[in-house]
Amino acid sequence: MRLLNLILSGSVLLTLALSAFEPPKKEKKLVKVWETDSTLSVPESVLYDSKGNVLYVANIAGKSDSLDGDGFISKVSLDGKIESIKWTTGLNAPKGMGIYKNRLYVTDVYRLVAINLSNGQAEQTWDATDKKAFLNDVTIDKDGTVYVSDSRNSKIYRLKDSKWEIWIDGGELNNPNGLLAVGTKKMMIGSTKIGALQSIDVETKAITKVADGMGNTDGIVAVGKDFIVSDWSGRLFYITADGQKQQMLDSRPEKMNTADIEYVSSKKMIVVPTFFRNKLVAYRVE
Repeated sequence: MRLLNLILSGSVLLTLALSAFEPPKKEKKLVKVWETDSTLSVPESVLYDSKGNVLYVANIAGKSDSLDGDGFISKVSLDGKIESIKWTTGLNAPKGMGIYKNRLYVTDVYRLVAINLSNGQAEQTWDATDKKAFLNDVTIDKDGTVYVSDSRNSKIYRLKDSKWEIWIDGGELNNPNGLLAVGTKKMMIGSTKIGALQSIDVETKAITKVADGMGNTDGIVAVGKDFIVSDWSGRLFYITADGQKQQMLDSRPEKMNTADIEYVSSKKMIVVPTFFRNKLVAYRVE
């Protein structure tokens, strides 16, 4: 028995010694694939529809909180061609989007709007309880529960089983922007006030910080078990599941924003809405 214990102990020590010499993980890099023309109008968010094989783009077309009715949704192909510049019109300042069944859910300043994907017509709306709400991002879990961030008032709304309510208010949300449902029991949040990626246990509502130092955190996408997070100011970060952070892009010298991003896994492609530059830019993640 003692000999066996010695062998096992030696094996553990050898494993630890070898792990100390493991090479660091290969850094991710971006290779530009395409960019659209500049006919979009303050594109804030982009979302991939796998069934339609198309990108939806939310265009603010004015100020981020204007109630002017000038906002619209565009459709863009996966090779960067604008298929329909104004597929849906009559919105105010649309931002985050999510798809469930045959509906596109999009935030529109103080309300959530459900749009029929077959005809582009708005079918239903839900208003925030706060008149000064700034509804921002949308995420939908696999069961169809819709979550919406209110960045101005540090709230997260939930639409579940036709019930619209404030799900979390204040606490450690720290001005939530980007949301990403991971299954049905976990959600990732981009907390703009502290420049952090955080995780919420959906059942207990406990919040855990994963990584910080990312400025105006905006969009969040999953890449396997890892994440890419955008800083609206012009940066992209790759965050591993255990919280290691790598900056992938810094377009601040070009004064090009990086808003609510999308990742098309089949092409290993990240699509970036550039806000004031009025275009999308796509990169391959390598």
